[in-house]
Amino acid sequence: MTTPPIPAWQLYGESSPFPDVLHMERIRDRAAGLDWRIAPHRHAHLAQIFLLTRGHAVIGLDGHVNQPPLPLMLFIPPNLIHGFTFAAGTEGWVLTLPVESHPQLFAQGAEIAPMTTAPVLGTPAAAALDLVTSLHAAWQGNAPLRRTNLQGMLTQLICTLLQDHAVNSASVPPAQTRLLRFSELIANHHAQHWSLDRYAAEMGMSPRNLGRLCRAQAGMSAHGMIESHLMREATRLLAYTRMTAQAIAYQLGYQDPSYFNRRFRKVMGLSPGAYRQRLEG
Repeated sequence: MTTPPIPAWQLYGESSPFPDVLHMERIRDRAAGLDWRIAPHRHAHLAQIFLLTRGHAVIGLDGHVNQPPLPLMLFIPPNLIHGFTFAAGTEGWVLTLPVESHPQLFAQGAEIAPMTTAPVLGTPAAAALDLVTSLHAAWQGNAPLRRTNLQGMLTQLICTLLQDHAVNSASVPPAQTRLLRFSELIANHHAQHWSLDRYAAEMGMSPRNLGRLCRAQAGMSAHGMIESHLMREATRLLAYTRMTAQAIAYQLGYQDPSYFNRRFRKVMGLSPGAYRQRLEG
């Protein structure tokens, strides 16, 4: 009997090239309609912050079950498998952050980036709830400098959790470390179209074990992770540049632009030209 793969759920901002910098929901709005249970899943390009203020929660993180006392603040990095069972009436917030919108948190070289690769559970600081309430008001509004203001407030919120945790932070699990290493190699060498054998050799693994790692930790094959990154780069270039589809194909290392077009259509559901037209429509 084979274990079904962990689903990769698409949420607000995960499939749009122009996502907002934040999405907020109350726990009751997210969970009540699901009988207060959110099955194990992951998000490839999103991080989340949960602020649970009242009630009870059973939290699954990468196969480990936690039943921490509330109030609680929880940070969940991209690609981490997580799930929840809440007691009916549990109160709190869930904040969803598109990684690309927050380079101050996730970009390579950012001071805080090494601390955003693993989940963090902690007791919220006294000011955390007030900050989340202010965040919600700013997110719903349309004041000048809204995006920058939200980025700053989110950074402050995460710092309130991570600063106390930094000294005693647990090491990243080995499997997650290897997956992060694979993601880093893809980011650096996707345009060279390294073979799976070469990626595996660079990581000191066999291709088969690399495939098992990706399916277990990311819910997709190693080839799927590579192509997902290439298609994400393609959508970014289509959205933010005037490069032709042919030029994008060559920049991403495809020797045959028509093959790139076929793969893009297969993955995204429409041609590169139609994708750009949809953005401009």
